[in-house]
Amino acid sequence: MNKGKTIDQIEVGNTASFQKTISETDVYLFAGITGDYNPAHLNDIEAKNTIFGERVAHGLLSAGLISAVLGVQLPGPGTIYLGQNLNFLKPVKFGDTITAIVEVIEKIESKNIIKLRTTCVNQNYEEVIIGIATVMPRKKV
Repeated sequence: MNKGKTIDQIEVGNTASFQKTISETDVYLFAGITGDYNPAHLNDIEAKNTIFGERVAHGLLSAGLISAVLGVQLPGPGTIYLGQNLNFLKPVKFGDTITAIVEVIEKIESKNIIKLRTTCVNQNYEEVIIGIATVMPRKKV
């Protein structure tokens, strides 16, 4: 069984990433799971009247890739996600390949908390989301 890292196994500057191409199916599944049926994501005709001029993926769908990195890689299994601030910089279009990257920027050992810079970039290396996550890695056994 893959165990996540404990705070003493994590160093400021550690990084991890996850990459996924966002498909139309992903967007429809996300809409169904969350109930967010905004036409900007699902309706070609309505989406043409938005500032993007076409359908775009939900911002939180791409942000969810950050959760994948935190929960699977760094710190990994056993991580408790305490908070996240997000700034959405560019739309994610169907077919874009998004890479979520996390970097440890602070350790608060007395509280078993780490803070990570979180960034999502598209296939052109343009930042689409930036933010800061606060998590608790798994406790030492």
